[in-house]
Amino acid sequence: MPRFSANLSLLFTERPLVERFTAARDAGFDAAEIQFPYAEPAERLGECLRESGLSLVLHNLPAGDWAAAYRG
Repeated sequence: MPRFSANLSLLFTERPLVERFTAARDAGFDAAEIQFPYAEPAERLGECLRESGLSLVLHNLPAGDWAAAYRG
């Protein structure tokens, strides 16, 4: 049986990132992934995960300076 995680970089974008965790939980997800979470402190994202009960299953490494053609 497939299991899906909510990509919080792409879903619930009408909300700030820190509110997307509970939105994902309320939509029935039990796991989340975030492409580029670096605008928020790691401690705050950890709080969001604990409060929502979600597991974080993926996050991307910093992408680098795309304007300078540096891709991380």
